[in-house]
Amino acid sequence: MSQSTPPAPSPTPAPAAAPATPPILTPTVVNRYPHDRAAFTEGFQYLGDGTYIESTGLVGESGVRRVDLKTGKVLGKVATPLVTAFGEGVTVLGGLAYHLTWQDGLAFAFDMATMKEVGRYRYSGEGWGLTTNGRDLIMSNGTPTLVWRDPKTFAATRRVTVTDGGQPVKNLNELEYVQGSIYANIWLTDRIARIDPQSGKVTAWIDVAALTREASTNAAKLGRPLTFDDIPNGIAYVPERGTLLLTGKRWGTVFEVKVPGVGLTNGRAQPRR
Repeated sequence: MSQSTPPAPSPTPAPAAAPATPPILTPTVVNRYPHDRAAFTEGFQYLGDGTYIESTGLVGESGVRRVDLKTGKVLGKVATPLVTAFGEGVTVLGGLAYHLTWQDGLAFAFDMATMKEVGRYRYSGEGWGLTTNGRDLIMSNGTPTLVWRDPKTFAATRRVTVTDGGQPVKNLNELEYVQGSIYANIWLTDRIARIDPQSGKVTAWIDVAALTREASTNAAKLGRPLTFDDIPNGIAYVPERGTLLLTGKRWGTVFEVKVPGVGLTNGRAQPRR
């Protein structure tokens, strides 16, 4: 009688690799500049010549302004054309400043030289943050989805869902495109997400809790304490110094910070006009 050979055991499948945990980065403050404590900051972008553009929210107080970084002086401004609208993000591309509204589904374009309105665009859903990669407009709407839009028509051309460890990241707010990544404030938190625009994956977090504490302490000393609404919201890239400008709603300070992974771009300013 022949002896049979027992079958070889099936190989045990290797466990699935856990998603990589994005590093948490801490900004280093290198400069502080004055910021209008009444500005309910929604959009924020450096213009390359010692000035920045900022949009503000709240019905009756919404608008777009050009501001001198060192002094905080407003050099020019325009109110959001729809007086009942709550203004949201702003970005500059091709000589135009594009400005969102929160719940009216309406965006405005202003000529940067004159601050005169030159266009209106409709979109569905809410408007939160806005940035540009130099070709497209990139918009947040409070969901985990970023929307790429054609600057001539405002038509949606692409969508990406932002995830961290496979989980959607909601409440994406003010945006800034920096050296191939998108940086996003997360509403009601002290964190900024660094996002891969191709995959939507969060590649790092920036912890700005220390900046929030400083802004809150300064406001309290002046007898005007920050509220739960006065959160970090404002990211602007300074290419000639390889730094970020960070601020928040009703903060009295714009912080210029160094962040790992952010460097110079061609060693000089790149005006966005």
